[in-house]
Amino acid sequence: MSSSTLCLRCLKRSLVPLESSLPPTAVQRAAFSTSPSLAVNPPKKKAVGAKPTARSGKSLKLAKNTRTATARPPAPGERKALRKRVVLSNTNALEVHGLQDLSKDSVSKLREYEGRVLGLSNDSVDALRALEAFKPNQGWSLFRRPATLVRKETVELAEMMSNVKETQKVDRRVLAGEKGSGKSVLQLQAMTMAYLQGWIVMHFPEAKEMTIAHEAYQPVKLEDGTTGYIQPQYTAHLLSNFAKANHGLLNNLRLSKEPKLPVPVQSNITLLRFVELGATDAELAWPVWQALWAELLAPSQPSKEGLHRPPIFVSLDGLEFIMRDSAYLSAEAQPVHAHDLLLARDFVNLLSGSTNLPNGGTVLAASSAGNRPSVPTLDFFLNRNHLEACNKTYNAIVDRLAQQIPKLKNPAELDLTELENLPPNTLPQFFLSRLDDLKTRLRSAKDVAQLSRLLSHRNPAALQEWNPYLPIDSRVAETMKPSAGDKGAVVGTPVQKLAGLSKAEARGIMEYYAQSGMLRQTVTEGLVSERWSLSGEGVVGELEKGSVRARF
Repeated sequence: MSSSTLCLRCLKRSLVPLESSLPPTAVQRAAFSTSPSLAVNPPKKKAVGAKPTARSGKSLKLAKNTRTATARPPAPGERKALRKRVVLSNTNALEVHGLQDLSKDSVSKLREYEGRVLGLSNDSVDALRALEAFKPNQGWSLFRRPATLVRKETVELAEMMSNVKETQKVDRRVLAGEKGSGKSVLQLQAMTMAYLQGWIVMHFPEAKEMTIAHEAYQPVKLEDGTTGYIQPQYTAHLLSNFAKANHGLLNNLRLSKEPKLPVPVQSNITLLRFVELGATDAELAWPVWQALWAELLAPSQPSKEGLHRPPIFVSLDGLEFIMRDSAYLSAEAQPVHAHDLLLARDFVNLLSGSTNLPNGGTVLAASSAGNRPSVPTLDFFLNRNHLEACNKTYNAIVDRLAQQIPKLKNPAELDLTELENLPPNTLPQFFLSRLDDLKTRLRSAKDVAQLSRLLSHRNPAALQEWNPYLPIDSRVAETMKPSAGDKGAVVGTPVQKLAGLSKAEARGIMEYYAQSGMLRQTVTEGLVSERWSLSGEGVVGELEKGSVRARF
């Protein structure tokens, strides 16, 4: 039934058929159809992907030259060795005449050399190279021989180490500061001074290598029932570095008791041969490491041959990497905290004071500013403990002024020389401003009683508190948080922030650049002030970059 014969209103058939405009003989066809072609000889489809062949001799397209690789592929570890290669000499640089070496005698009177550059002797360079204290990104390859600047912090560190040796106490501190401020070089200077004074030196060159899951590891059950993780190959590597750096000292020391090893060991073997045993066999590396620390932490017996124990210097670079979860996974596929790696735990126990050094020593950790992960808990305690150390320094200055009060008859007799000659990088700017304000008030005091009231102010900066709504890493907090000291005082792991060089120190190192032929300008007060300002008020890395590296 055609739709044209229906009524559009009631859908009924029309009584009168509608007339069509087309003639009755016309053939009706659809305007569009999807049916295939019904021709007798349909056209053939073109082949997919067929390309016209090029005529021989007339084509401009040339065949590609496929070159076969003839170079030898890098051996395992070759690229890493090239990346970590350290060059310590530049034969094109000039020899600095009159350059003195940092020796055992000069360490005791290092304050006389403040602001000057001292070279490193060949024995010290060999020991530091064995400990991997030199870094590829430092400027050792620009000069004739390795040398370092004696800055104010170097002098303070030398005096602290001399005090530790006399009193057999332990100094623990963390070096912090911005990128290029000289944290790793100051750590290198401390290692050099410890080596020259006959200390045992142990150094963890890069904490990052312990935690990024590039080393083999295996779980072990501890005495308290928890699970720890050892790294046999990396432990053997550390033992090898330790044996090379302390070769002469370990050769004069021997075991005091028989160690528990899976293989028999001679009872009176020297510590050098004992350490080399663990360095050559990764299966014995961890038992040797444990027995070695048991020997080093034993009380010294100077009356017996080979049983005296010198002070110990332990340092680590890149503290942030052992204050967070590592890249290793447990058997349950959960991240392993860095403190569960027993090598890292040994250093953390030394830094926090859980492991004591009965013969005295120094534990020094350096943070990383150039390549550092996010560790909010550590950042909080670094700032808080640094503020606590600044408060302590501020209070010591005020206490020395207050000691003059009983001897005064009038306010004009108060000696303010210490405040007037205070170096600009001794304290942060906030504390220096408070001291300037205190100096102004002391000068305007009318009587001695007013001086006493002014000097009674303590702790100018309030210590920060952790935000309770943020998660905190309890293990990191346990390491860095304040604890009760010897006299009941609340002290945390001390933090020393390195600031820029003073202008006198900047002049000393720029004169060394000029004498080496690396700085082709006359070192004047104007040039020193200009480079000191452009380097962020004496940041030594930026000072070297603007004075020496800019030419290349």
